[in-house]
Formats: sequence, C-alpha cells, structure tokens
Amino acid sequence: MNLRAPEANRSNAVHAGAWWLWALGLAVAASRTTNPLLLGLLVGVAGFVVAARRTDAPWARSYGAFVKLGLAVLVVRLVFSVLLGSPIPGTHLLVTLPEVPLPDWAQGVRIGGRVTAEQLVFALYDGAKLATLLICVGAANALANPARLLKSLPGALYEVGVAVVVAMTFAPNMVADVGRLRTARRLRGRPAGGVKGVLQVGLPVLEGALERSVAVAASMDARGYGRTAPVPRAVRHATTVLTLGGLLCVCVGGYGLLAASGGSYAVPLVAAGVAMALAGLRLGGRRSVRTRYRPDRWDARSWLVAGSGAAVAALVVAADAAALHPGVVPLAAPELPLWPALSVLVGLLPAFVAPLPKESV
Repeated sequence: MNLRAPEANRSNAVHAGAWWLWALGLAVAASRTTNPLLLGLLVGVAGFVVAARRTDAPWARSYGAFVKLGLAVLVVRLVFSVLLGSPIPGTHLLVTLPEVPLPDWAQGVRIGGRVTAEQLVFALYDGAKLATLLICVGAANALANPARLLKSLPGALYEVGVAVVVAMTFAPNMVADVGRLRTARRLRGRPAGGVKGVLQVGLPVLEGALERSVAVAASMDARGYGRTAPVPRAVRHATTVLTLGGLLCVCVGGYGLLAASGGSYAVPLVAAGVAMALAGLRLGGRRSVRTRYRPDRWDARSWLVAGSGAAVAALVVAADAAALHPGVVPLAAPELPLWPALSVLVGLLPAFVAPLPKESV
C-alpha cells in the first residue's frame, strides 16, 4: 500500500471526522499540561499541519482568527491577574497597585495590591493552556470541511449537526467577509483600520450574515429539513431509554474514573454506556428520511490522521505529571521534558500522509 501523499481529490480526501479527532487529541494533550514549552510545541505542530494541508476555501481561512483569539485570551488572563490578584504566594514583588477597599462580605477578593512575578508566571501558564485549546479548535475548523462532516453524522444527530455546522461556519464566513470588505475599502482609497474603519465594516458584515441566514433557511425548507419518518411508539421509547441511560452510565463511569475508589465499576459502566448510546442513536436514525449521496470513506490515511491525535493524547496523559506542570514557587525556568515532547511530535504525521491540496502542488 502506497501512503505517499497524492494530490487531493474528492475520492481520497481525509475524512472530516479524522481531522477533528486529530485536533481533539492535541487539545486533550494541551489540557493536561501547563508547561509553556510543551504548549508552544503543540501550537507549532497544529500550525505546521494547517499550513501544509489547508485549502483556499473560506472556512479554511479562520485559523488566524483563532490564533488572535487565543492571544487575546492570554492577555485578558494576565490583566485579570494584575487587577484582581492571585492566591499564588510570591516573593519577587514587581509593583504595588492602589488597592480598592471592599466590604467584609467580599473577604478573599481584592482589587489592586501587590503584583508578584510568581502570580504573573502562573497566569501566563494558565492563559497559554486556554489559548492552545482555542488554537487546536481553530486547526480543526481550518482543515475539516463542515459540509462533509455533516454528511457523516448518524441520522439521529442530523438536525443537531446542522445547527452545530451552521454555528461553526459563522466565524470563517465572518472572517472572509471582513477581509473582502477591508480590501474593497483600500481599493477605494478609504481607511481600513482604526475605530471608524471597523464601524463602517461592521454593518455590511451584519447585513451579509442576515442574507446568508435567509438563504440557508430557504435552502433547508426546500430540501425538506425537519421531516421525519413514522416509527412505532415502542421504538421511540426504547430510543429514549437507551440514549439517556447510556449517557447516565457514561457520566457515572467518568466520575468513577476520576475518583480514587471507582476503578472497579468505572470502566464497565463507561463501556455499557457507550454501547447503549450507540444503540439509541442507531434506533433514532430510523426517523431520518434523508439519504447519503457518495458518502465519505474512512481510509488508511484517515486512520493515520485520527490515530496520531489519539496517540499524542494518550502518551501525554501517561507522562509524568511533575514534568507537565512546572512549579512557580520557587520561581524557576521551565524545562522541556523529552518523552512528552517526542509524543507531541507524533501529531505532525498528517502533514506527511494527508493528500496535498491542489493549489500547493
């Protein structure tokens, strides 16, 4: 079997679900560490794969917006730490801000006061983790075609999936509209930056969003969206019992996995819950009257893409917790742990096995 990356076409494209599983694997790894070196490595892996394998579609241009959003979250986290303080003790005093006196019922909360290097470093680590999670989601948005992802959903989740896909495509379409309008303003000799430029671009963007909403609603109505096939009452009740019971078992089993005393019952409950939920989804799919035209295939490359993300998550979760969470008291420079770093590099596999976009060949 030849796994060298060919030119992308409709028949060999990586499954949209595989891109999301890959990105979620990176996000799970990011959620398990506050080491800024590992987080930066995760961002670099996600950015390299996006640069190597994204297309020129409008929904593929949203990665930069998610990066900027992640940086904004990081800045906000640092500002909150400076203004509202932090429970992290510190000895390296940077500045002392005027402190606002608060009533007795607000004990434990302060505005202003001492700002130490330890609390800023802690806020930086925490904000970097949130920013990395957003960037991983942005990578999935830039690589996975939302329309093809919707086609692959089970029939029972089709209506929910439509709502999710419409919500996910809002940000990429808005970014494309803003870029198009700013280019048009520059060509006309008008300022594209500043507060005035943003305000004058905002109204056309809102108008375009409303027009797309009306067009999407008309298209969904013309295609019979919302129609359901008649099913027996017993099947509907069985679907409800299986789905809710499965989700309840997964929740209880998940709590057992996190608790120290739940090792004996947690795994069987999670397995039973997943099986019940899948059976409920299969029964619920009988109400869907839609058909799939040329369904996407889950081929070897899709397995490799999804497996690389799962491998990153599993290897980072299994790593030594002390290496994943550098301390800030006493203040010390973080170190790059070898095995977790090598584990993160497994996420680069999609950049070499996924088909090449046509414009990059």
